[in-house]
Amino acid sequence: MTTEKTNNANEKRVRKVIKRGDDTVVVTKGIDDLSEYISLIPNAKIKVIPLGGMCEIGKNTWIIEYEDDMIIIDGGLAFPSDEMPGVEIVLPDISYLVQNKNKIKGLVITHGHEDHIGGIVPMLKQFDIPIIYGPSLAIGLLEQKLKDAQLAEKTTLVKGRPRQTFRLGSLAFTYVRNTHSIADSFCLIIHTPAGKIVHSGDFKFDFTPVDGEFFDVYTLANAGEEGVLLLISDSTNVEREGYTPSERSVYGKLEEEFNKAPGRIVITTFASQVHRIRQILDICVKMDKKVSIFGRSMLLLATISREMGHMKFPDGLLINLEDVNKLPDEKIVILTTGSQGEPLSALTRMAFDEHKQITIQPKDTIIISATPIPGNERAVANVVNALSAKGAHVVYGRESGVHVSGHACKEEQRMLLNIVKPKYFLPAHGEYRMLVLHGNLGVECGVDPKNVFIMENGDVLELTDKSAKLNGQVPSGIIMVDSTRVGDVDEHIIEQRHKLASEGLLSIMTIVSGGKVLEEPVVEAKGLVLAQEDTTHGQFVTDAKKIVIKTISENTDINAEDLKEKVKDELKKLIHKELKREPLVQVVILESK
Repeated sequence: MTTEKTNNANEKRVRKVIKRGDDTVVVTKGIDDLSEYISLIPNAKIKVIPLGGMCEIGKNTWIIEYEDDMIIIDGGLAFPSDEMPGVEIVLPDISYLVQNKNKIKGLVITHGHEDHIGGIVPMLKQFDIPIIYGPSLAIGLLEQKLKDAQLAEKTTLVKGRPRQTFRLGSLAFTYVRNTHSIADSFCLIIHTPAGKIVHSGDFKFDFTPVDGEFFDVYTLANAGEEGVLLLISDSTNVEREGYTPSERSVYGKLEEEFNKAPGRIVITTFASQVHRIRQILDICVKMDKKVSIFGRSMLLLATISREMGHMKFPDGLLINLEDVNKLPDEKIVILTTGSQGEPLSALTRMAFDEHKQITIQPKDTIIISATPIPGNERAVANVVNALSAKGAHVVYGRESGVHVSGHACKEEQRMLLNIVKPKYFLPAHGEYRMLVLHGNLGVECGVDPKNVFIMENGDVLELTDKSAKLNGQVPSGIIMVDSTRVGDVDEHIIEQRHKLASEGLLSIMTIVSGGKVLEEPVVEAKGLVLAQEDTTHGQFVTDAKKIVIKTISENTDINAEDLKEKVKDELKKLIHKELKREPLVQVVILESK
């Protein structure tokens, strides 16, 4: 990296030139003049392509494409729904990026939440990304992920600053500070040959932010006055009227609950909720309590945030897990993961007596400082029920006041639309009904109804300086991750798991030679209710054995695999007739020589 000063009196800024291979990335201070970088070109075609985050919550991944240049915005993951048993995380299908990996000039991160950075490591396992820009906290978190995955050499990480503009390929990006539920969160102004695109990132208008870092409305308003071609905006809370309360409003309610607690306090929130964790630690310092953090992700975030100055707490505040039981209960606060009822999280294990060090007691106060992500409601309710059954006082839910959203409600979304004044509007980051409602709000704010686009993952929006239209699709979908096996879990496996859970399993094994069954087939029924409890001599089992023997003897001229399928088909007919079920059927035929 080299630093070069400019003597141009009209610029008065420092440029850093980062050279990587044949690419040169110019980083500038200030956004006063981009004419030397990005010129407007009549009829230049810009493609905007979401690979995740449309008609869903999570997997936020975007592509901005111009000629032979592709820039990725965010690379997120989603958490599995109840309909995905055994799946740990869900990633977007990035086959389009793999096919065009030579066009990728870089990746730009809006903020450090997992649904925006959790898919970057899987990307780097499939293709190189020359350079990744991100807010300092997001880069700190990503840096640790890359070290853990031994991928640190696969890219160059650059920490971005508010109002910083940098060029990637034929496009330029300006970071604009916003307010969200994590520190260091940005909107983007994307400077293209067709005009400006504003990407809101996740946002709300918090006018009393915990860290004193205010939403940079001025820079967005300037962009709006100059002319914004397209606004891509967060739709998450469009169904809620009014404004999202300030994060600072949570402090008083948390302090109230801490004061009322007669014994230990166990509190859970999102691991990435820097401002919330900061307030919790401030209250603990004020009330002379000690804090033990359970969960590697939460401890890592607290450590990195402290190093970067996003939170401050004295040495000695944090104690190790083994020291929790050495202090009086009223002096202990356990800050833990598990706000979404995750099966392996510390809070869930405490609730179901599976935690080795902590047993929930009637005097404990449990504070769930989060709301369930759609799809997690049942899991969270199960944890609350289990904790309540142990006599603990559980504080949870929107009415409790111990949580506020990080996303804009309807009036804030209206405010952003009126500030940016886009010609075209693309609602994003929400389920389909949310996108439609947000689109209607855009029309209310003056966007021509023909200029509002409700898109799905994989749709291609093609922009010029004078037009916008949907023009085709690219491959999209989901990749399910089971433990470390990325992509090996497909819809067929999920269907099998559902059948095992709901219908059971019938397994049959036999030995044949020359088309004859040498030994009586062995039948095992798992999860099936038979007419008799004895699964070796019941009438159904007897009939199943007869069908196996008969089918094998009548089909001596087909190969082994076809024979297995023939036996399966005949057994399924018997099962449907006798049991009215559709279990998985497993047939093992061993050849004896």
